[in-house]
Amino acid sequence: MDINAVAANQAPQRGSINLDHVAHFVPDSDAASAALEQLGFTLTPFSAQSHRLQPQGPLVPAGTGNRCVMFEAGYLEFLTPTGATPVADQLRTAIRRYIGVHLIAFGTAAPEIDHARLAHEGFQPMTPVALQRPISTETGENTARFTVVRVPPGTMPEGRIQFCRHHTPELVWQERWITHANGARGLAAVLLCVENADEAAWRYSRFSGRPYTSEGGAHHIATARGSLSFVEPVALKRTLGLTPPALPWIAGYALETRDVAATREYMRRSGNGGADFARDHVLVTLPEALGGVVIFQQPGCGMLRFD
Repeated sequence: MDINAVAANQAPQRGSINLDHVAHFVPDSDAASAALEQLGFTLTPFSAQSHRLQPQGPLVPAGTGNRCVMFEAGYLEFLTPTGATPVADQLRTAIRRYIGVHLIAFGTAAPEIDHARLAHEGFQPMTPVALQRPISTETGENTARFTVVRVPPGTMPEGRIQFCRHHTPELVWQERWITHANGARGLAAVLLCVENADEAAWRYSRFSGRPYTSEGGAHHIATARGSLSFVEPVALKRTLGLTPPALPWIAGYALETRDVAATREYMRRSGNGGADFARDHVLVTLPEALGGVVIFQQPGCGMLRFD
């Protein structure tokens, strides 16, 4: 694996977007970490986050910390509130609704383009935030830096939907964190359960600047890498047997795996279960410490189907 190429390939072309990462909001980082290791994921160390609320403002604690699961394409983040800050309080409010995924980040190389589009579409984007966190490398400590474009809380009822530019991808994507015992190699899709899939897909189309399509009983938005699928509760129950804990619900995500049969066997041997719901797909219900579901699939499977 050429880890330098992996890091360099994370950002999409300027003016395009991809599916960069999703984040679980969890109340207990230790419990979440133990569950992830049981599922066969390699974790980054815990890291406290800081941010500048204004471009030239002081660096202050965000009141949150994270651990991540890094892939060759994209990653998963597990965020925990650690202090008394507005951002930490947003996490706690979301966790009271349900433990699980509350954040979807689109990757971008040009956050100023995304900010202008959001303003034009009436989303009233906030001033871009300079976010950073300490990160260990094999040669010592360094600082990972990001620019994040957000909209006011509640603008997107599904959660914190944002854009993220990586300024230091070579620090975030390190070879020692990329390989996972369960075979996962990339973030392929996010599954959102909503009351009105037509409305949600149209809103996300305006938000992302990407068109939506209808196929297989759901609406989908494809990015340069990865997609979003919008499905209503009846179809979700019929196809996956899932009942939302609340609406809207970011139910989970699909991960590409090198060999879905090997992943299925790993889950069986490690006591994590898993059920086939379509050809070359395995559904795993995540433990309570994480919330939601993960679907492992072969590369090139296309959009999730709910018909």
